Amino acid sequence: MRPQAEAMKALLDQPALRVVPGCGDGLGARLIEESGFQIGFASGSSISATRLAMPDMDLLTFPEMRDAVEAMIAAAPNVLWLADGDTGYGNAIAVQKTVRGYARSGAAAILIEDKQWPRPLGRQGAKLVVEREEARLRCRAAVAAARDEGVLLLARTDARGSRGFGEALDRLKDFVAEGADILFLDSPASEAEMREAVRACQGRPSVAVTNPAGKHFKPGDGVLAEIGIKLAIYPQDILAATVLAVRAALAGLKGGPKAAMAGVPELAAAIRTTDYLALDERLARGG
Repeated sequence: MRPQAEAMKALLDQPALRVVPGCGDGLGARLIEESGFQIGFASGSSISATRLAMPDMDLLTFPEMRDAVEAMIAAAPNVLWLADGDTGYGNAIAVQKTVRGYARSGAAAILIEDKQWPRPLGRQGAKLVVEREEARLRCRAAVAAARDEGVLLLARTDARGSRGFGEALDRLKDFVAEGADILFLDSPASEAEMREAVRACQGRPSVAVTNPAGKHFKPGDGVLAEIGIKLAIYPQDILAATVLAVRAALAGLKGGPKAAMAGVPELAAAIRTTDYLALDERLARGG
């Protein structure tokens, strides 16, 4: 197993809940590392927003996603990264290519989900899923590639919204049987559903995602920890804060109140100016 995957597994083996911020670019990743978080999420929704100013509706290709993830890992190499592999972008062979690509970019774990790809149009962005056997095959292929590459596999089901809780629970059990390391039931409707999903994972780590726009059950971190969730992912908090801060800065430039801004030392620390200048001087000396 790769060192970053071993490190993430060791954290997941501990009883504590881990809060995992998500981001979509190198600067966000750098600030996550600066803040001392051990795990970060390379969020598909944040990458889509950052690169395209569009929602996460299957508009980015795998090469675009991998490029963004590589930039994040390079900017924050001391963070253990969970990479959003979406559906794997095709058939089972494409799924394995996605897992291998992220693993070789330095991700500790890769998320693969059971949604249809590409997303059907005219459904108001609904999370429609593939048939159960195809979902199981997708997970099986992803697990095999993850094992080969020495990384962890997070298997996600989005079946709750379109096919009901019973179907979603059955899929979680399928993913456990196929060997997924981490499990995620998207959009549980209640605490009872989340607890039952955790039990279905048979001791393997469970994930909860808190999205401000989501209408699902979204308890605080204390409740999540009591339920048995191991990773509490916040994929859009940095994105939401950025939108508010940039709008405030632009309003100030148009004559409104000046927004709070980082000073020169804070900005230099965020973009690692000192590290760059030290490298510049060392290379100029031939060192």
